[in-house]
Amino acid sequence: MVLGSTGSIGTQTLDVVREHSDRLEIVGLGAHSNATLLRQQASEFGVTKIALADNRKDASISGGMDAICDLATLESADVVVVSVAGVIGLIPTIAAIRAGKDIALASKEVLVAAGEIIMPLVQEYGVQMTPIDSEHSAIFQCMQGYSADQIDELIITASGGPFRGRSRESLVSVSVSDALNHPTWNMGGKITIDSATLMNKGLETIEARWLFDIPIDRIRAVVHPQSVVHSFVKFRDGSVLAQLGWPNMRLPIQYALLFPDRTPNKFRPWNPVDTPRLDFEPVDDAAFPALELARSSLRTGQTMPCALNAANEEAANAFLRGEVRFLQITEIVEECMRTHAPQPVSLDSLLVVDAETRLSARRMIEHGRNK
Repeated sequence: MVLGSTGSIGTQTLDVVREHSDRLEIVGLGAHSNATLLRQQASEFGVTKIALADNRKDASISGGMDAICDLATLESADVVVVSVAGVIGLIPTIAAIRAGKDIALASKEVLVAAGEIIMPLVQEYGVQMTPIDSEHSAIFQCMQGYSADQIDELIITASGGPFRGRSRESLVSVSVSDALNHPTWNMGGKITIDSATLMNKGLETIEARWLFDIPIDRIRAVVHPQSVVHSFVKFRDGSVLAQLGWPNMRLPIQYALLFPDRTPNKFRPWNPVDTPRLDFEPVDDAAFPALELARSSLRTGQTMPCALNAANEEAANAFLRGEVRFLQITEIVEECMRTHAPQPVSLDSLLVVDAETRLSARRMIEHGRNK
């Protein structure tokens, strides 16, 4: 089952299924609104169960959150790939867990907004949650055979995005095309903007806290422009393990779907002589405050990470539409966090905070446009 099948991770998931069709079968496909591609995918893989979160352009396909949740709980599905963009993946993820489905998670916003709910459910229903994000897949691989109490520190790597090494002042007038010009990864628009602001690393830090049960102050990020080392795990005895490979999301997708097997594939293997130089730098928090905003949200706790995520989604998408400037993305997030009164976490409170924060962010965006 693939939720978000028409997006970047979804289409790469289908590539992995094509290569391993003897072991993997698609029983359902869900997307946001791309009915044309969804139908093509369904035809190729012989899938009859499909749904759109937004089916206003094609009412002949089942639509809405109920339809997506019906897909996520199909009896014939063993693993649900959650690769939808944004917090919209939260409700179907909960539904799938309660139906006893293993989760291959690519939508980091699910744990950013609701890790306090999701991980106890994973334990309660005895399902496996395997990360697809390359950084979290790397940590997951390095931690096999070790418990959280043996871990001293998790170190997540960041490419630095298209603006690595630049001052905050120099980013005042960068364009959307500048921000989308990622040096090493080919990703969807919103996640590429998150990489440019480094909010992506902030969200990944929060996600790692919940996935691996490691306190936030023992998780940090370093800039690694080659994007070969995907993460490090430092153990109590001082040993450090890392997972290395070319920037290619198909490998962590394959690992998540076929875990714990290591199955041969056609991906180009990494060779150390091809990248004899591996560089690492500290994050420039003055130029890129998003990472510290994310860490601060988790230290505050309760519904603050949900507010951070909602504000960031609205601001990043507004930048993609040309409605705000690049530096305004984190300014909007910071202001939404400043005015948010954190509440205890429940599904109801998260949904309310998500909606209210988006409304606040949109008002700021509109106010900025009218200046």
